[in-house]
Amino acid sequence: MSSSTTAAASATSPSATGPAPTPANPRGRVILASLIGTTIEFYDFYVYATAAVLVFPHLFFPTGDATTALLSSFAIFGAAMVARPLGAVVFGHLGDKHGRKATLVGALLTMGIATFLIGVLPTYAAVGWVAPLLLVILRLAQGFALGGEWSGAALVATENAPAGKRAWYGTFPQLGAPIGFIIANGLFLIIAAALPSDDPSMPSQAFLDWGWRIPFLFSVVMVAVGLWVRLRLVESSAFSKASKQGRLKRLPLASVFTDYWKQLILGTFFMLATYVLFYLMTTFSLSYGRAPVEAAEGALPGLGYSYQTFVLMLIGGVLFFGVFTLLSGPWADRWGRRRTLIWVTAGIIVFGLVWVPLLSAGFAGVMAWLVIGFALMGMTFGPMGALLPELFPTNVRYTGSGISYNVSSILGAAVAPFIAVALWQAGGGSPFWVGIYLSSMAVLTLIALLVSKETKDVDYEDAGLGSSATL
Repeated sequence: MSSSTTAAASATSPSATGPAPTPANPRGRVILASLIGTTIEFYDFYVYATAAVLVFPHLFFPTGDATTALLSSFAIFGAAMVARPLGAVVFGHLGDKHGRKATLVGALLTMGIATFLIGVLPTYAAVGWVAPLLLVILRLAQGFALGGEWSGAALVATENAPAGKRAWYGTFPQLGAPIGFIIANGLFLIIAAALPSDDPSMPSQAFLDWGWRIPFLFSVVMVAVGLWVRLRLVESSAFSKASKQGRLKRLPLASVFTDYWKQLILGTFFMLATYVLFYLMTTFSLSYGRAPVEAAEGALPGLGYSYQTFVLMLIGGVLFFGVFTLLSGPWADRWGRRRTLIWVTAGIIVFGLVWVPLLSAGFAGVMAWLVIGFALMGMTFGPMGALLPELFPTNVRYTGSGISYNVSSILGAAVAPFIAVALWQAGGGSPFWVGIYLSSMAVLTLIALLVSKETKDVDYEDAGLGSSATL
């Protein structure tokens, strides 16, 4: 019998798991440590995403063509996604060899420093091509850091979860996405209100001169709080067990690609629809919502909302993102990750097909589009905090889950805003093809889910005897 089969059998055997281990960290500390770090990381990421729409096309890519400048800004936004798998490899190696705590602290510091430095960058008008070059470098650093953050936070939550509640605990790091979005966009909204513009499609001159820098600089305060929480963590019992048994891998990356390549592929496609939906609803929507109904030459038509109005609408939708992220955890614990996600992914396919009717129905239709899209986002994103780590045993869990999560970011998030703008342009200003793109990616995720097996009952204390996922 193969090691994979042995582990799969032990995962479902009542005697294999034994009594539930005593958590290494109190519940409140686990929840706060997993939540606050991803909140900060996603805050930093959203600050850039918002600035990529509002500021950077004007200050770092002054091409004279609005669409070209926006595409250039989105291209650098996507560059960070390319750096994320590298971050997953480096931080995953450290996390699987030396523990989750120190690795998470390093990821948080890397993201915080890069974000702060973006806030003090000179613009194209001051230093020419050096400005976008520095922006690319710091954006890559942001992606590198986020590549190591998510999987570590998910492991902190799920490796300390009580029996039968892994998916629920796994939703707490996922909550960092909606909370980070609300804080980042709320801060931009306050600054924009304090520095109003006469042109609803353009920020004010004061906002362009210095106002946009404030959210980047504010990240220092949030990072300090996150470090204080994370430095109080101790290692999980799962990692401590693997270490004591001498089952830590010298090269976790090599082991993942040799022994768990099927899990890597499935995990990557599990996340694909989530990533595409995520960035269409948060980044592309901000461009489409603010674009004038009657666009000037060289620009694309949109919904014509002011920045302040559309961000408030987005925040309203993101509240549903947070609520349904939390609800998805108990559902996935009760019905299983696979069953829950199959139904949600089918919903995403249908959602992509009704973009035009919803967005053509005035304010009520646009709000329905935002609420439905973000509710689906919460339901697909929430279970991933447990599902991806459950595909791998403890000694390669950080590396394996991180690579799956972040390679999917290249296939989904890195290109989604860029493809969306191109399809928006190809449709003559209609979002029809953008919705079809979302549905197509969701079909690929659905296929991956249909050929996979359930993971909620795997032995999470598996220190590396074989595959912890039954595939």
